[in-house]
Amino acid sequence: MRSWIFALGLLAASPALANDGFGGISATGLTFGQTEDVAMESEDLFISLDRIKVEYVFRNTSASDVTGEVIFPLPPISLGQMWNMDFNLPDDPTQPNLLNFTVTVDGKAMTPTIDRVAVLAGDWWDAASGAVAYDTPGKDVTAQLASFGIPLALDYDSVNTALVALSPDQQAAMQAAGLAEFYRADDASPVEALPQWSVVIRYHWTQTFPAGQALAVSHSYDNRSPGGLFSWSHPVTEEYNLETQAQYCIDDSTSRALVKRLTVTEADGTSYVMGTAHFIDYVLRTANSWAGPIGTFRLTVDKGAPENIVSLCAEGLEKTGPTTFVMEKTDYTPKDDLRILIVKPFRPAE
Repeated sequence: MRSWIFALGLLAASPALANDGFGGISATGLTFGQTEDVAMESEDLFISLDRIKVEYVFRNTSASDVTGEVIFPLPPISLGQMWNMDFNLPDDPTQPNLLNFTVTVDGKAMTPTIDRVAVLAGDWWDAASGAVAYDTPGKDVTAQLASFGIPLALDYDSVNTALVALSPDQQAAMQAAGLAEFYRADDASPVEALPQWSVVIRYHWTQTFPAGQALAVSHSYDNRSPGGLFSWSHPVTEEYNLETQAQYCIDDSTSRALVKRLTVTEADGTSYVMGTAHFIDYVLRTANSWAGPIGTFRLTVDKGAPENIVSLCAEGLEKTGPTTFVMEKTDYTPKDDLRILIVKPFRPAE
């Protein structure tokens, strides 16, 4: 029996957004230790504003069972970002299963183990390429935080309370270790703290792929993508909109539709173009760690409401319903990751 370490990679952490934006979690597919024994026969990926679901069929093409620990990590969630921006997280960020993650194997529900680790914020970000460095998620500082009695919480207020309650010597030690920064607005103000770490939540379980057999794995989770207020003009001239146009392959007709759908006219006759955007990133290239290409690949994107606008770089995408779009490929080797823009018209009463 061969043994492998597998990882279900989820979620590139989003960089800080502009004012009126909210941070969130992007998404990836299954990323496993490179294997020539297990092939991905099919992947059926469904992405909506609220939920992401993936159904896979794997086949162990070898004569021996392949067993390993399957790991599904959320991306590093920065505590520092929570200091100055809203984050698209559940109302109760203390719940262990933060994204309501579920998994089945051959139709039977699995109960994964859930744990948390802390990594130094920024270590996972490759500034040169402007991308998340999945292979080097950051220095693990979980034990260091525990030695100071700091919880691996996902809300800034409770973490800040714990940090400012430390003794001056402990605060100095944390700052020297690069774990936090401490400061005062002025001599009469209380100490404030800025945590420098991120929290990674991991779901994992032990999985065996039987020799010569197919195995169906399905998992789903809440979509907590970043976003914020969104404005547009046509023709596109602003630098920010030009970048967005390139990133999400916004063609001429979609650009015109954005202006038409997002135009709001006030009672006094004034008008503006405004909406709410969701930026959904999904890493497809992790599928390349399996043996060979994906046999059959199907992507379904549901934009949520007929009036919403969706744009993404996807060759062969076809509209299949009032809100759904589908792309299908065979013997598919992803060369690029998905970047999906969904924009909802803004209404002042919302």
